Amino acid sequence: MICGRDSIHGTLHSVDQYHNFRLTDISVTDTEKHPYMVDSINLITKSPLQLSVRNCFIRGSIVRYVQLPADDCDVYELQNASRKEATMNKQQQQQQAPQQ
Repeated sequence: MICGRDSIHGTLHSVDQYHNFRLTDISVTDTEKHPYMVDSINLITKSPLQLSVRNCFIRGSIVRYVQLPADDCDVYELQNASRKEATMNKQQQQQQAPQQ
């Protein structure tokens, strides 16, 4: 998930109607820019040993884009849901057309 110029990785827990995201098991790509997110750092490799923040809420208006792993997306299910929604919309339009 990209917020401004920051990149946060995690497990998507939920999304609400305002596109606000709740993530669990997060990691931050740039720990030098966000030292408050890290509890302890490996002094040799400069990599975080443990994050102080594990879960977060991200306001939808600041999210630039979300990238989901292709393996985790059920394309067949998404296509079926889109077809059902399109069919329902078409039926509603046909029902409203004679009334007008």
